[in-house]
Amino acid sequence: MSVYLLCKLTETLESDSYRQSIITAPGKGGKKGKAGEGLLQWDSEREKVLQALVQLLQLDIRSLWSLSLVEEEFISCVTCCCYKLLENPTISHVKSKPTRDCIIHLLGVLIKKYNHLLGASVKVIQLLQHFEQLSSVFAQAVSVWSTEYGVRAIIGEVIREIGQKSSEELAREGSGVKAFATFLSELGTLVPELMIPNISVLITHLEGESHTMRVAVCEVLGEMLVRVLCGDGLDESGKADRDRFFDTLQEHLHDTHSHVRARVLQVYTRIVNSKALPLCRYSEVMELAVGRLMDKSINAVKSAIQLLAAFIAHNPYSCKLSSADLKKPLEKETAKLREMKEKLQGKAPGQDEPCLLSKNEASNAVRLCIKAHSCFPESGMFASLSTLTPETLMNTLALIFKGSDEDNSELSQNLPPTPQKEGEKEGEDGELKKQEMLVQYLKDTETFALQVERAISVINTMLYWKTTSVVQEAVQFCVTVCEFSVANSVSGVRKMLPLVWSTDAAIKDAVVQAYRRLYLNPQGDTVRTKAQTLVDSLSELMVDASLGTIQCLEEIEFFGSSSNLQSTVVQVLWERFTGKRETSGLNRRAAVLLFPLRNNRPFSLFIFLISYHQQSKGAPFRLPQDHQLFTCLTQAVAEGVVMEDPYWQGFMEQAVRLIYFMAESPDQLCSRLLQRSCAVLSQHTPNHACFSTTVNCVCLAQLLALCGCVAFWQVSHLERSVSAELRRRRGETEEREEKEKGPSNKQAANESAMEEELGLIGASAEDTEAELIRKICETELLNLLCAFLPLLVRVCSSPGRYSHPQLTTAACLALSQYMMISPSACEENIRLMFTVLERSTLPVVRANAIIALGDLTVRFPNILEPWTQNLYARLSDEVPSVRQTAVTVLTQLVLKDVLKVKGQVSEVAVLLIDPEPHITSLALNFFNELASKDNAIYNLLPDIISRLSDPERGIPSDNFNTIMKQLFSYITKERQTESLVEKLCQRFRTAKTERQWCDVAMSLSLLSMCERGFKRLQECWECYSDKLTEPGVYQPLLSITAKLRRGAKPQFKAQIDEFEKRLTAVHTRGLENVESPEMDEENQKQGGPSERTVAQTPLGTKGRTRTKRGRYSEDLAVQGPAVCNRACRKDGYCFVTRIFFFVTGQSKPSVSNRGDDSFVTPQRTRKSKKPVVTFSSDEEEDEEGECNDFDNSVFHLHRHYRLCCPFQSNSHFVQLIYCCDDIHFSIHKI
Repeated sequence: MSVYLLCKLTETLESDSYRQSIITAPGKGGKKGKAGEGLLQWDSEREKVLQALVQLLQLDIRSLWSLSLVEEEFISCVTCCCYKLLENPTISHVKSKPTRDCIIHLLGVLIKKYNHLLGASVKVIQLLQHFEQLSSVFAQAVSVWSTEYGVRAIIGEVIREIGQKSSEELAREGSGVKAFATFLSELGTLVPELMIPNISVLITHLEGESHTMRVAVCEVLGEMLVRVLCGDGLDESGKADRDRFFDTLQEHLHDTHSHVRARVLQVYTRIVNSKALPLCRYSEVMELAVGRLMDKSINAVKSAIQLLAAFIAHNPYSCKLSSADLKKPLEKETAKLREMKEKLQGKAPGQDEPCLLSKNEASNAVRLCIKAHSCFPESGMFASLSTLTPETLMNTLALIFKGSDEDNSELSQNLPPTPQKEGEKEGEDGELKKQEMLVQYLKDTETFALQVERAISVINTMLYWKTTSVVQEAVQFCVTVCEFSVANSVSGVRKMLPLVWSTDAAIKDAVVQAYRRLYLNPQGDTVRTKAQTLVDSLSELMVDASLGTIQCLEEIEFFGSSSNLQSTVVQVLWERFTGKRETSGLNRRAAVLLFPLRNNRPFSLFIFLISYHQQSKGAPFRLPQDHQLFTCLTQAVAEGVVMEDPYWQGFMEQAVRLIYFMAESPDQLCSRLLQRSCAVLSQHTPNHACFSTTVNCVCLAQLLALCGCVAFWQVSHLERSVSAELRRRRGETEEREEKEKGPSNKQAANESAMEEELGLIGASAEDTEAELIRKICETELLNLLCAFLPLLVRVCSSPGRYSHPQLTTAACLALSQYMMISPSACEENIRLMFTVLERSTLPVVRANAIIALGDLTVRFPNILEPWTQNLYARLSDEVPSVRQTAVTVLTQLVLKDVLKVKGQVSEVAVLLIDPEPHITSLALNFFNELASKDNAIYNLLPDIISRLSDPERGIPSDNFNTIMKQLFSYITKERQTESLVEKLCQRFRTAKTERQWCDVAMSLSLLSMCERGFKRLQECWECYSDKLTEPGVYQPLLSITAKLRRGAKPQFKAQIDEFEKRLTAVHTRGLENVESPEMDEENQKQGGPSERTVAQTPLGTKGRTRTKRGRYSEDLAVQGPAVCNRACRKDGYCFVTRIFFFVTGQSKPSVSNRGDDSFVTPQRTRKSKKPVVTFSSDEEEDEEGECNDFDNSVFHLHRHYRLCCPFQSNSHFVQLIYCCDDIHFSIHKI
């Protein structure tokens, strides 16, 4: 009785505690109510009650009952209390662990000692169906019951109950399938060895509809393979189970559900990381993982990348995986194996002779003996056969097969001892087996390396995906393969480098960490060794680095924050640069490039390490013109003008840049440099008259390049350095004047301060300075450099005369730099520059012109605005490099709002289907960035569709669909979708060709349409209803209804079905035979049917009165020809027009007063009486009597229709006849 009262009291207190916790739960404001004192006391007493029950039941209390059998009611009382406590939602929390453990042990005692096994298994299934949070609790409980209490049967009972659940039952909502799946997964993690005997019951769920159960079973199989069925000590049964489980997992790598595929890949990742995958399955699973890289599911792709990385990190083959390096060893060992086999086969015939008799049958031996006797009757061996007896026959056989005693003695003397011979044979067989294993190992390693290289080529394309998580996994994979020296692994590492400019912080951080892991993780015992290793790895990266690569590397803090390491690195770099340590020229160049990366500063500041020139306070750092640095630079540049050195161009540009950054009065220095260069060139030409024209062109090209570079940096110097110096001096002057002012000028000082706060003084001063610089550029600077301008214009405008590529390229680039000086220079030469852009035969000239015009657009946007179309035209250039440059320049101009985004952006959209993948990725990046601006793509879509669907453009429909699919993926707002539906429907009216109809319909189908968009589509029925006879219009609209039907509510689904019926009706029967919904409602109100087969056709009425058909003859005049033209386009004379002539009695169509070819409403002929034609078969006799010439004429018309349109059906003829209000005939006769 005490136990009963205690259990009931526990249940009551638990219920009150749960209700009190709901009341005191935090509300919307986030404030939590105050708990009662009883609730706090029960939380502390609950565990004591359970411990008391455990201690009681562990005693031998069977003697308290007769026959030593504990009553079922007593056990039920305690178990109900336990299960009631388990229903608490917080039982799975960490704070409830003591209570949870007490309940598990209490139920374990009941199961073991009081026969509660069956009841516990049933109760576990019931509670899992209703309380999903108990899945982990019961997994732990079943594990404890089966291990600590030795009740292993509980696992079989519970698994059998789950296995007996039907697939249909698990597919229903509320069936507890998630709880079952979590329970099985965690139980498999806890006791996988105990689940193996019952796994056959669960495998049936792999064929069920519930993907959650399939995932759970696959995870259980994975735990068994990792923790039980692994290693070399398995028996035959264990190996068979292991192979069967692996086959099952491999099948579900191609599961229909993406979640299952992703989880199976994760299971394989755990297996590979645990080194539980047999070596014989590496190649097969690796091939499947590479195939999953093409999966449509992002999670599956990520899991596949993780699995491939695990394969490489835990591969059993080699620390360096390169198929090229493995090719020669494989060929060598294969040849060696072939030689060993040939050697053994040569010895095989002599070794096999003693075994021939044992391998042959006795009958064959006797037959051979008889044949020998017939051939050699006089032989001594057969002498005893003169008297044939059984004894003589056996002796002769023995003599033949055993030989004589003398022969045996000689043979025994010649043969080596038997054990030694067997040892040699075993040794040779062992060597052969070892060689076969070595060859097989090399083959497997080569196959594995080839699969890894194939995976690299696929994953490298994922570095620029929009999904951040996929990009991160791809970056980690590239790092892993690079660490294992896989062939072509460096390509992915270099391809990811531009991602340091990514706006996504996670991607940028992943790339930075990857490069630090690869190049900035020096190994060594001392700081000097670490610095040496770091410089070596970075020099390898810098040897063939481009300018873009160097700019990307500047974003990475290479040398960290360790001052000791930084100073040591600088010392090592300086030793390499100065030649104190023996090194190659490439490493010296790499050292120079690495200097500015030390503190992430511009290269020009490296000059601080060379000179310690004292500078005045506040003044910019400048070196005097006679400094040795500038003397050497100007001499090298001037003398290099007449040299054909491929590195002179880059050296010259950096030298001029350094002069303008570091020299005092750089304009004077560069002026003397130009004069000296011209003098060198003029002196070089007469003295070397034997030189060809090509050399002179190269020299002239280098001189023009120097002129353009000086012009560019002179403008930059004026607008940056000179402007900054003017502001600095103005600030010093104002500060000095303010100090000189006395306290008497306090009022003037206040007024000046007020004007300064309003920005009047600073603004006017800055405007004055800007006007001064503009005037200098317009007059003095242009006059200074104008000596070379006529030559530049002459070279650019005469490509036939000056056809040398280097000269043309340099002249075009220099001219564009001259145009940066002033607006007048730009206006004078802008037409010439665009002529060069369009007509130049050199792709490099066109590419340079695009870049230059992009810079000019930023500097003089008003001048370049009328020429925007010419810039977009280069997007369709036949050379890929020009297209790439054009899309890059236009992307920068558009995204920086320099160019207004207009309909010409359709030229960029065409590049989404460019055959060059890199150009496609650039175009995709353009639209990705453009989509970040509000409504940018939404506003452009109608114009893009119009331009791309233009018949003159000639874009194939498949390419159009690909472009539109990408562009419509950016339309995510419901309001934008609704507006686009209306705009696209209105375009049906202006579309002229069937192809345009189909393109608009396809665009509609690509929208993520919702209920509001569908309503707008219904409202615009009149826009496209007359075009539904085209399959290219009907099918896309039908696909819209299919997508909307998924997950739609019943009421909305009914509207979709009704709309689909209308679409199908118009498509199959034509628009004229389908009534509008308004007419259906009108007919229903009138009580008459809405079908075409009415009792009688009403008589025609005078004037333009609408009939029941809802049509006018005048309406037919406009719409009839369009209906007929779709039916019989090949017929030059419209059939509907003939019906008009027949009805009206005219012999030719009327002509309007305007003189055009449009139809006009024909005048009706008035007859005194028209026969009424009935459709009922009961009045056939009356109908035959009333048929007149009118009906016969209709039949003649039908015959003529069959001649004009032999491929059309009779139903279409009826449709055309229905267009006329005044024709009355018997349909069944037609």
